[in-house]
Formats: sequence, structure tokens, C-alpha cells
Amino acid sequence: MLRSSQPLTGPNRKRCHEDEILLRTVLDEEERGFIIDTRSAQAAKQARMTGGGTEPKSSYPQWKRLHRPLERGRPLQESFVKLVEACNDTSLNMDRWLSRLESCRWLSHVKAALSTACLAAQCMDREEASVLVHGAEGMDTTLLVTALAQVILDPSCRTLVGFQGLLEREWIEAGHPFHLRCSRSAYSHARLKQEAPLFLLFLDCVWQLSRQFPFSLEFSERLLLTLFDNAYASAYGTFLCNNEKERCLCKVKENTHSLWAWLNQPGERKKYLNPLYSHNTLVIWPSVEPQSIQLWQGLFFRWIRSSQYLDEAWAEIQQLIEGN
Repeated sequence: MLRSSQPLTGPNRKRCHEDEILLRTVLDEEERGFIIDTRSAQAAKQARMTGGGTEPKSSYPQWKRLHRPLERGRPLQESFVKLVEACNDTSLNMDRWLSRLESCRWLSHVKAALSTACLAAQCMDREEASVLVHGAEGMDTTLLVTALAQVILDPSCRTLVGFQGLLEREWIEAGHPFHLRCSRSAYSHARLKQEAPLFLLFLDCVWQLSRQFPFSLEFSERLLLTLFDNAYASAYGTFLCNNEKERCLCKVKENTHSLWAWLNQPGERKKYLNPLYSHNTLVIWPSVEPQSIQLWQGLFFRWIRSSQYLDEAWAEIQQLIEGN
């Protein structure tokens, strides 16, 4: 699996021979690969006017391009804000609640992300093909798809340590701009252009996987909630800045503590483990039917509904397993 930003073909359909050679070396002579573009065909075409574009078929004859548009930026942020507002409005009756939930379209974004990740995983697992994923800059929906596909395909990414490595590799080192994307919460009245809950959408998709495969992920929902909290406000330096260059200039590693070091302390690590976990070497194919996608109540209802009983139930499960 490869990831990149869009090719800079521009309106004159410029070519980059180095890129063409690079992608040719990935495939043997008779092999075929798939390019998954997380923009619509129309958006990719319009990007040429500002210097971007897509891979021309004539220059990449062994690669088949598939467009799977995923929202990012303002539409995704507005969807998040509308969902939080609906969840906090306790005066809604059933019909009004269902209408508000549908109109925010958050679950549609979850479904689209999982569907695209499944497509990438299927190309690799069932077609045994190489896959290149990109959107525009390659720092948002691109990372969402590649990270989810690895959780689906690779059992090592479903362990506590492996999942941390996945986040470090596919989100932090790959340059997802956490400072810009997570600069305000859904409760803020400011609407900044660069803000978008892409990382939250990823965490939601992983929660959907954990719900559909409750024995296959070593970590629990508590880890996902902790990651969400730390992406928006943290005492640790792990999610600071927008890229590795900024982190080096700010000397983040020298001046802050790592969230991973704290999570991996024996006393803390135990709190984030799934007591039902059983190592599963198989690929986990999630259902993306509308009936299978559920609202992440543990996150979106956490401020209006106590989790006391759920926490007590998990503690009792933990004690029963340790007793055996």
C-alpha cells in the first residue's frame, strides 16, 4: 500500500517521469494496480486549474483509477457540530431526534470512510494488487483510508502497541495537521477554514470495528476516548504541531512528554485493554450496511449521560477474566 498527494499535472497535463518510473517499479510486467482517489472525478478534474490533477491513463497504463469521494474540511466540521448540538438537546422527541441525526450526515461519513477502506483492503487481499491512495494533499482522507485498511487487514495493528505505531506512522509522521484540524472543539462558535475532525472520524470508524468484532481488538473504547481528548487538548506533546518539521523546530520531543510513554506504563496500560480480546489472525471485514453503522454513544453522549454502569460492567468482566 502506497500513499501520496495528488500529481501536479496542471491544466497542461504535465508529466513527471520520476513518478511514472516509481510506480512502474512497484508492479511486475503483467501486474495491475489500483489508484484510489478520495476526491470525486469532477473535483479531481477541477484541481487541474490550480496545478493539481490525476494520473493520466496513458502515462500509468498498469494502474486503474477509482474515485471514492470523502468529505473533508468545512462540510465535515459542520456535520460534527450539528451532531453534537443534536446530542446535547435533551428536549427532542423521537421523530425530531431521528430527523436531526439524519440531517447532520455524520453516520454517512462513517459509512463512506469504512467503505473506501474496505475497497483498498479488498484490492490488496482478494486481488493481491498494489494500491496507491491519495486525495489532494495526502494528509487527511488519504491517511484515514490507509490507516483503516491496515486495521482491517493486519492483526498487529489491532494490538495496543501496534495501534500506537499505526497512529505514529500514518497520522503523526505522515503530517496530519493536528494543530489546524483540532484547533477548536464542536462547542466553539469560531468556524476556522482549516478545521475538520478527520482524526475523530477515524476513531469513530475504529469504534465501529470494535463493536462488530468485540474479540479482535486488544484495546478498549477507553483508549479511543483518550486519544480523542488528547487530540483536542493534551498535557502531552504527541499531537502538537502540524508536521515533523514544526515539531523539530519547537523541540517537542525534548520539551514535552509522550502520550505513548504514559499509556504504556504497566499501571495505566491495564486500563485500556479489552478484557474480551482473543488474537485473531484473520482479516476483519466490517459490515457497511446502514443498519450496521451505529452512533458512538460513548463519545457523543458522554457529557449528558453517566457511564457509571458501563464502567462497572467492564470492571466486573475484567475481574471475572482475571479470576479464571
